[in-house]
Amino acid sequence: MSNTAVLEGVLERITYANEENGYTVARVDTGRGAGDLLTVVGSLLGAQPGESLRMEGRWGSHPQFGKQFTVENYTTILPATIQGIRRYLGSGLIKGIGPVMADRITTHFGVDTLDIIEQHPKRLVEVPGLGPKRTKMIAAAWEEQKAIKEVMVFLQSVGVSTSIAVRIYKKYEDASISVVKNQPYRLAADVWGIGFLTADRIAQAVGIPHDSPERVKAGLQYALSQSTDQGHCFLPEERLIADGVKLLQVDTGLVIDCLAELAEDPEGVVREKVPGPEDGQPVTAVYLVPFHRAEISLAAQVQRLLRTPEDRMPGFQDVDWEKALAWLARRTGATLAPEQEAAVRLALSKKVAVLTGGPGCGKSFTVRSVVELARAKNAKVVLAAPTGRAAKRLSELTGAEASTVHRLLELKPGGDAAYDRDRPLDADLVVVDEASMLDLLLANKLVKAVAPGAHLLLVGDVDQLPSVGAGEVLRDLLADGGPVPAVRLTTIFRQAQKSGVVTNAHRINSGVPPLTQGLDDFFLFVEDETEDAGVLAVDVAARRIPAKFGLNPRRDVQVLAPMHRGPAGAGHLNGLLQQAITPGRPDLPEKRFGGRVFRVGDKVTQIRNNYDKGENGVFNGTVGVVTALDADEQKLTVLTDEEEEIAYDFDELDELAHAYAMTIHRSQGSEYPAVVIPVTTSAWMMLQRNLLYTAVTRAKKLVVLVGSRKAIGQAVRTVSAGRRCTALDFRLRGGTVEDSSEKMIDQNGGKHH
Repeated sequence: MSNTAVLEGVLERITYANEENGYTVARVDTGRGAGDLLTVVGSLLGAQPGESLRMEGRWGSHPQFGKQFTVENYTTILPATIQGIRRYLGSGLIKGIGPVMADRITTHFGVDTLDIIEQHPKRLVEVPGLGPKRTKMIAAAWEEQKAIKEVMVFLQSVGVSTSIAVRIYKKYEDASISVVKNQPYRLAADVWGIGFLTADRIAQAVGIPHDSPERVKAGLQYALSQSTDQGHCFLPEERLIADGVKLLQVDTGLVIDCLAELAEDPEGVVREKVPGPEDGQPVTAVYLVPFHRAEISLAAQVQRLLRTPEDRMPGFQDVDWEKALAWLARRTGATLAPEQEAAVRLALSKKVAVLTGGPGCGKSFTVRSVVELARAKNAKVVLAAPTGRAAKRLSELTGAEASTVHRLLELKPGGDAAYDRDRPLDADLVVVDEASMLDLLLANKLVKAVAPGAHLLLVGDVDQLPSVGAGEVLRDLLADGGPVPAVRLTTIFRQAQKSGVVTNAHRINSGVPPLTQGLDDFFLFVEDETEDAGVLAVDVAARRIPAKFGLNPRRDVQVLAPMHRGPAGAGHLNGLLQQAITPGRPDLPEKRFGGRVFRVGDKVTQIRNNYDKGENGVFNGTVGVVTALDADEQKLTVLTDEEEEIAYDFDELDELAHAYAMTIHRSQGSEYPAVVIPVTTSAWMMLQRNLLYTAVTRAKKLVVLVGSRKAIGQAVRTVSAGRRCTALDFRLRGGTVEDSSEKMIDQNGGKHH
């Protein structure tokens, strides 16, 4: 290229960066003085403010921004002037050095600063206020920075964005380049944030052929793991093959051969005949190994609990129920309705039982009664729920300690539980609330930890959305002909009939549109245009509800959207709500990351399971508030709903999203005083009865719908047709399909997960 130019300068600030493709807009100081900054655009991934860059590219001009330089590639050069060095060190590039410390170090060593850090880092103790501990940390950070740079340059040559490059480096360190070159598909399995598509792009760049079996197998496993993200525990073989052909663009024969190879591999996939999700006709199911193990194990454990002859609460086998219930009525000041009484007797006399029903039907009072009676007989009762909020509520209700399932099982880094079949929980009765949220993997861990002879009571509303993770555990346990006894509460209590929230939840659930007039706790603001509905929802949540009902917009009001995308989706509304509730101020620390800005006071949520954070991991859906931001240490602190302080390094911020608005799916198991729900025709595909029902039942006091009557009608009418692919109900009924490999798996598969 003849017209390639070279530009050198100090990167002052990044004004825009697209994490996906690395497109960056930045301002560079070319040293012409007079604070003259130049705009550069292109791929600058990995460059940090304060670094001196040597950029190759071409000059051009932009109709709006004037002259600019388009970067084709760049290298970093160490800055030569004291002022450049000071900027470079103070940019937050190296943990432990902020602007103040950078100033001190450069004042002391001048132009030789970088040589000193590189060659004689021990001399840093000469700087006032730098002890040996901090010196060591700086030297280590510098070394790591150099190693990362090397890896970065290579990864950039194969088109990987910085934030992902940092992660690859953290995972494999010095082996990074060799893994990326030789086993790029490992990245999809090992590194969070890299899916098959990114790994595939890298593989292509390092020259792995399109039809290599490596690629096809990785693609099939990716297709299966995508389907578990959609809630399926397996896929029918035909569907997986079709998905694979579409994803990989290779011929069907190759996909079939590679699938057969995966089925031979003990860590690959498992094939087994089970009844199909739609019509119960046998299909060949293909599972990822952990999900197959968990499904077999969960069914076996439930059967085991039900069949075991021992009983840790034998007192309830021959109890005088009339006497017991009379005592209970005196103690609680209320009598149980007949179906509640049946539920109490079931939970105390059967080893495994399920209690389900909608809001206002007395599930809570029934649970409290079970706990009171069990305690009266000196039983050890353990209470848990899948989320921090739900556990808090359970605890308030029963007056006893309740914890999240993760804490109860004491999950360790990597996700193994401290309590399992070999070391069960010391409990006579285990009660789990909000059980509709239990996915297959967590339910399996939980049931495994229940001691033989102990009683397990699962409480939840089966009409809500199923769990975020794979499986439909509560529904499968309630399936007809299954072994688990259950009670469904259907009568709405008198005091609950006065609540518009409860009345409308039941109307929606039975396919009747909600009443939106004449209620003091349920409103509809009609707004047919999606964009206007989004803006109005924000105004209602941030201004109108707080003004009229005296609620705190950050703590008490939650916007719940059917989808993430679009002008009334959770993503866009989060930006608007943040501007309204936690706007930027000069004295308020903030950190830009990708397309988001995090500020102290922000309401945030964790968006992946991370077993290495906090005491027992931090889980997808945990909500909290940002309480501190430290630019020197490059850390942000979140206080979670469970009152735990969790620190995030700046390069981990893609695990957090804002939570002023969230999707209805993510709100499961949480309750909020007030809920605002944009229901617009742009979310047409998502509008289903159980979605709207779940959103409305999240509210304790107040629901405001914003949007169109047409969209609400669509949601109320539409019953979601597609069942998730699970075979738990079949296994619970002791289902067998003429397949010998199952026995083999049963013998060696019980232990691993």
